[in-house]
Amino acid sequence: MSTNLLRPELGDFSSIVCFKAVVVGVEEALGEKAAAIALLAAGRLRGKNLAKELQLSASNAPLDQLAALLNKALGKDGTRLCLVDNILEVDGTYQVFCRETVCSAGEPQGSNRNLSFTLGAVQGALEEITQKRLRGKQIASVLRGSDHDVIEFGVL
Repeated sequence: MSTNLLRPELGDFSSIVCFKAVVVGVEEALGEKAAAIALLAAGRLRGKNLAKELQLSASNAPLDQLAALLNKALGKDGTRLCLVDNILEVDGTYQVFCRETVCSAGEPQGSNRNLSFTLGAVQGALEEITQKRLRGKQIASVLRGSDHDVIEFGVL
């Protein structure tokens, strides 16, 4: 085992089942809206730190390059939070196309669950990279018929 692992025997990853139990438990303790705010803030901090770790702060790298870098860091070769397929700039907003998000995992079709931690992580990374304050909202969901979870970020 690598000495860089946070846990020498179990490694750096835990199950989606446990993560989802944290989300549901926080929702039950704080209520749905307060939990969403807390999870988004936690994700945002994670995303900012990730961008710093990748030395992307204030880089304003091309969006296709950012999508590939975020996919590597957050996808199957990274933390496995989600797959980032594409980032587009549309009418002054950023649209991020994700699949297999941890927030949507295991949810039944038609569920009203939205991205929280995942949205925050992507937002934090984009904010750190672009040096712009963003507001994000989910505009499409794999749980409600889309082939991607799509997050749209407007500049504040």
